[in-house]
Amino acid sequence: MKGIADEPQYSVGLLEAGTALCDVIDNHIYEQTLSERNAFFVADLGVVLRQHVRWRTHMGQIRPYYTVRCNSSPAVIEVLAALGTGFICTNKSELELVQSYGIPAEDIIYSGVCKQVSQIKYAAKNGIDLLVCDNEAELRKISRCHPNAKLLLQVATESSDDEISMTFGCSLKDCRHLLERAKELGVQVVGVRSHISVSCEDDQVFIHAISDARCVFDMGEEMGFNMKILDIGGGFSAADTKLELINRAVMSMVDLYFPLSTGVSIIAEPGSFFVTSAFTLAVNIISKEVVARDRQKHSHDDFHPNHEPEFQYYMNEGVYGSFASKLSETGIAAPSVHRNTSLDAPVFSSSLWGPSGDDLDQVVEHCLLPDLNIGDWLLFTHAGAYSLGQPLSTTTDSPPPPVYYVISSRDWFEMQDTGGAQEATLKNFSLVPYFLNTCQTEAALSVPA
Repeated sequence: MKGIADEPQYSVGLLEAGTALCDVIDNHIYEQTLSERNAFFVADLGVVLRQHVRWRTHMGQIRPYYTVRCNSSPAVIEVLAALGTGFICTNKSELELVQSYGIPAEDIIYSGVCKQVSQIKYAAKNGIDLLVCDNEAELRKISRCHPNAKLLLQVATESSDDEISMTFGCSLKDCRHLLERAKELGVQVVGVRSHISVSCEDDQVFIHAISDARCVFDMGEEMGFNMKILDIGGGFSAADTKLELINRAVMSMVDLYFPLSTGVSIIAEPGSFFVTSAFTLAVNIISKEVVARDRQKHSHDDFHPNHEPEFQYYMNEGVYGSFASKLSETGIAAPSVHRNTSLDAPVFSSSLWGPSGDDLDQVVEHCLLPDLNIGDWLLFTHAGAYSLGQPLSTTTDSPPPPVYYVISSRDWFEMQDTGGAQEATLKNFSLVPYFLNTCQTEAALSVPA
């Protein structure tokens, strides 16, 4: 079959008709319940494919460059490479990773704004010429270490609900100064990159970013630079309606300021968009405490109308592992319980914690859950963004949760027919028919802890 390698590095379970993702999760929970009860991810690569199709449908004129730091799992990189995306890398490890999959240097942007000299030299040695820059110190480093670099000036964007964006990128005034210095140093500037946060909910931010980019393009062209790339940044929601609104707002501005006749390439940086809903994380309850409800902290209406105490559940993953995004984002959505419960079963005010015992290791501050036992499993859907990687703490000796990749037969063949998939790219994984454990029973899933 197309895409299968002689020496694959990992396998992808091929789901035949009648096998659902929930069956796969059940199967792995059954296996873990009989062994060490370690946390794990299940990744549906078909979701990545469908997100790519959605992007082409709503944002077809804008080429996606995937943000590798969002999720660097090998199957995601390979599938997106096969579908024709470019890649945004922030460090040498990410550069090496994407190059190991045969991704051409011209499809890679090195976006780290504070680059080590050794990493700039690595990019130069490997022909990775597109670099992001937003200050004079970086500009001078690049001019010394990578004379063939082609720079994208990172421009700050303003947003009423996203003040952090102003800490990344330079102002329009600073852009003129950097362009003048680049001219003096003989460094090429080829475009503009806008920094837009993944939490951005305002399509007006994109409009302002494109308007500002036009100003920078005009400055650069006046100084003799060949300005040809506009990167409108990230901040893309997985919702269809939001994507349509952004497309409508962005393309009207692009048509106004960067019509096709200019020859400018428009790119964007969807990261979470591709992977968030593709991954489900299964965690195990390893400890439990009963605490008195703090009535001063929460109003009565916030909770189920009973007077039971609160529960604190401790899981085998926390903010120093798979929930690291909790340290920088607003919150983690409440999980579902992996066991049969009656619809009218009582629920109780609960909080979810990681295993470290640290006060910061609170994953979910408040949710309503049935009375759970040690050994029960919780499922966090939409767990694909900023959840994989090395643990931030050494308080536990558990390795990062493994990822079990699957794809349905239908999605696999659709990926071959997209027109972008290349056999040479899909060389590191093999498709293995996925078989459910025939011994799996409801009784086995509730083996006592």
